[in-house]
Amino acid sequence: RKSSRGDFVFSADRLIRLVVEEGLNQLPYTECTVTTPTGHQYQGVRFEKGNCGVSIMRSGEAMEQGLRDCCRSIRIGKILIQSDEETQRAKVYYAKFPPDIYRRKVLLMYPILSTGNTVIEAVKVLVEHGVQPSVIILLSLFSTPHGARSIIQEFPEITILTTEVHPVAPTHFGQKYFGTD
Repeated sequence: RKSSRGDFVFSADRLIRLVVEEGLNQLPYTECTVTTPTGHQYQGVRFEKGNCGVSIMRSGEAMEQGLRDCCRSIRIGKILIQSDEETQRAKVYYAKFPPDIYRRKVLLMYPILSTGNTVIEAVKVLVEHGVQPSVIILLSLFSTPHGARSIIQEFPEITILTTEVHPVAPTHFGQKYFGTD
């Protein structure tokens, strides 16, 4: 509550990096042999092609750099969804994806999962673009039990990764992260 914005962003970025790296662990890979500068052969892994990120604007954009830090050339799409303050109904205003998104595994980025309505709308848009829910991995920092249940009830095949499930979500995240609080 009393942390500076700099400390908040530093801690948030560390959590984002952990969630992104675990999300990457869920993606398909192939084994490969790497020759080190000393000539030693190392058995490693390489991500298969066909992965992308999609951030739900605006707070999801906070997670983009963490993904790019781990995967320099990954394609990132965006969805703008806003919820009505009174009805909590989510409405899609903008969606831009790689043209072949229907062939890709999708890391959907949204840091604070409260009701689940925004994510459900985002998944519906992805499904309209040919993405199967089974290839969507939601990367979230904090989730309420209600939000996670809502998403799983609507899309049982989706994978949700989060650092914490708690009845109270820190809904001020985006404002604090971007300094608009």
